[in-house]
Amino acid sequence: MISNYIKIARRNLVKNKVYSFINIGGLATGLAVAMLIGLWIFDELSYNKSFKNYDRLAIVKQNQTFNNEVGTQSSVPYLMGEELRNKYGSDFKHVVMSSGSETEILAFGDKKISKRGNYIEPAITEMLSLHMIKGSSGGLKELNSIMISEETSNALFGDQDPIEKIIKVNNRQALKVTGVYEDIPYNSDFKDLSFIAPWDLYINNENWSEKTTNPWRANMFITFVQIADHADMEKVSAKIKNVKLNKVRPDDAAFKPEVFLHPLSKWHLYSEFKNGKISGGSIEFVWLFGVIGVFVLLLACINFMNLSTARSEKRAKEVGIRKAIGSLRSQLITQFFSESLLVVTLAFVLSVLLVLSGLSLFNEVADKKMIFPWKEPLFWIVSIGFSILTGLIAGSYPALYLSSFQPIKVLKGSVVTRMKPGSFTAAPRKILVVIQFTISIILIIGTITVFRQIEYAKNRPVGYDRNNLLMVAMNTPELRGHYDAIRSELLKTGVVREMSQSSNPTTYIAAINNGYEWDGKDPATQGNFATMAVSHDFGKTVGWQFTAGRDFSRSFSTDSSGVVINETAAKFMGLTNPVGSIIKVDGKPYQVIGVIKDMIMESPYKASFRTCFFLDYEWASVFNIKINPESGSTKALSKIEDVFRRFNPAAPFDYKFTDEEYAKKFGQEVRIGKLTSFFAILAIVISCLGLFGMATFVAEQRTKEIGIRKVLGASLAGIWSMLSREFILLVVLSCVLAAPVAWYFMDGWLTKYDYRTEMSWWIFAASSAGALTITLLTVSFQAIKAALMNPVKSLKSE
Repeated sequence: MISNYIKIARRNLVKNKVYSFINIGGLATGLAVAMLIGLWIFDELSYNKSFKNYDRLAIVKQNQTFNNEVGTQSSVPYLMGEELRNKYGSDFKHVVMSSGSETEILAFGDKKISKRGNYIEPAITEMLSLHMIKGSSGGLKELNSIMISEETSNALFGDQDPIEKIIKVNNRQALKVTGVYEDIPYNSDFKDLSFIAPWDLYINNENWSEKTTNPWRANMFITFVQIADHADMEKVSAKIKNVKLNKVRPDDAAFKPEVFLHPLSKWHLYSEFKNGKISGGSIEFVWLFGVIGVFVLLLACINFMNLSTARSEKRAKEVGIRKAIGSLRSQLITQFFSESLLVVTLAFVLSVLLVLSGLSLFNEVADKKMIFPWKEPLFWIVSIGFSILTGLIAGSYPALYLSSFQPIKVLKGSVVTRMKPGSFTAAPRKILVVIQFTISIILIIGTITVFRQIEYAKNRPVGYDRNNLLMVAMNTPELRGHYDAIRSELLKTGVVREMSQSSNPTTYIAAINNGYEWDGKDPATQGNFATMAVSHDFGKTVGWQFTAGRDFSRSFSTDSSGVVINETAAKFMGLTNPVGSIIKVDGKPYQVIGVIKDMIMESPYKASFRTCFFLDYEWASVFNIKINPESGSTKALSKIEDVFRRFNPAAPFDYKFTDEEYAKKFGQEVRIGKLTSFFAILAIVISCLGLFGMATFVAEQRTKEIGIRKVLGASLAGIWSMLSREFILLVVLSCVLAAPVAWYFMDGWLTKYDYRTEMSWWIFAASSAGALTITLLTVSFQAIKAALMNPVKSLKSE
């Protein structure tokens, strides 16, 4: 019996090829999108869960209040770890201090590579439950040691055993490899941890204990903790709240430092803070794509249900005949359900194939390394379970409603008459079409808004010239102290227009300091400014845009006590004529010699931060090189590399283009925009497939009516209008419903950005016009086809 049902279902699919293609293709697309989004969400929710102690690990953060605004940061003083161990040791199993993520040059023999890693205390290996491939997890107890990832080991040593081998770091210190650990998964905040070196080595090399007379002021390091097995994360966090406040000097206590623990489970999903409280993070995108996935799948299911119910109405006479010759209602129910489940099964198989073929591209766009979960029972249970549910819901109308018909009424045609277009039974399908296009239009408006915000920020004046600007980090001692010689050689090549050095690149702020005083300063105002050390010619190299005063000059020896400030700093200090004003930094006076337009160094979506630039050659860590645009990048880079190799032969020539680094600031928004546009396009395609199917169904149902109208003289345009009008009205209604919903959500999304575009009327007009155009093109094909049909044939066929 079952095989007979399947055979009949297969014949119906082959007989109605267009409907079968739309049903199976649309549903498969929806299922594939849902699977991809489901994999993405699972990857996001499983971030950092590869660590055994996932639920007991945390980073120490602090809130500080500046001018009644609470800021949150992960950097803390280097004495934080010692204080936590001494005062709250029973609450922690491990407390480790760490440097920030450092890019170092690792060399073994002739091989030299740049890798990111941290200088951390030894307990980190146990905290992260690193899987050791070679060596010991206690290898960091030796001062001149280093542990490397498997990938780093393969890059440096190939098939050789790396244990006990000596690696030269930045051509400055020789470290012995004491362990090789398995690469940390990509969906982890520690994914770039390519090496681990001892914390004590970092402190000794940099002499941090001697560099500062106020160790509790400088927030430059990271503290990771693992709470004790018996401890509660929230209680421990509350207990250590004043650990820094109790140690700082009275002037720093004014910033009200409050220390707290941020659990590893929240690092990725809840990474954004506002006024000292969690305000969001990647969890917002998890919800966004979760909703999109549900909507796209809903569109596909609506198509399936619409077309299934529409086609089933043509089978009313079949039901009457089958019941007349003895078929039971239960048999008819089973028949309709089996046909529906067969379509769903084929769509599910096709969706798996679509996911397999598109997963690599999806990974590239989403910046993921996901694999298909062949061995995950939960994935198969959810996917197959949902597919079966979809099949049962879509098949419920023909199975339960049509099977209840009385044969005599069906064969007389009274039932079929009630099911004609325009009757009450068509209302649910119209509602579903409206829902489909409402969702699609919302996605279109959202996509346009995302890309408009990105372009708006990209076109924002950045206050300097990023083009042909090169950044080279001073990773080795051979590059430090030779600035004048290197600059002279680079300028001789003819491919370099200007060169300078600075304490950090122009693409981020490395230091924010307080202790600033100026005439007219309100005692209640807390003066914290971004600070950047530069050399002469920095302004020429990056293209500073002065609004007042001048650049640093070798003609003025007093510029060593001068400062250049940005417009935001001048406005913050209330200086109407800033040039010549005196600013004191920790009591030392500096004279303002120039004011520049704001340089966008942090997020292009945020307001510029007040920044001061000082002339200081000792604090330099980056070379800034302006390439002559007439030379061409390839030729220029080759000549620049030759100069650096002469001064630094033991290290690879690592460089970054400023415009490329700046472009990375848009990375997350661009990824979101691409994914949203991809899903929006699929939503439109799915909706149009359904619309095409419904238009075909309506044209078939009204074949006789169209023939009679043509005989009576109806024009092609009149018949086209008759068949298209209803669908156009449904899409217009969708546009009206979609506009306020899209505005509400997208306007709320834009408010998270300080520098943002506005929701313009043309976005809604363009989205609506696009939806209407697509609808006309989709419906017109079937409408014109029906209008061109020979009335003799259409009347005869009826």
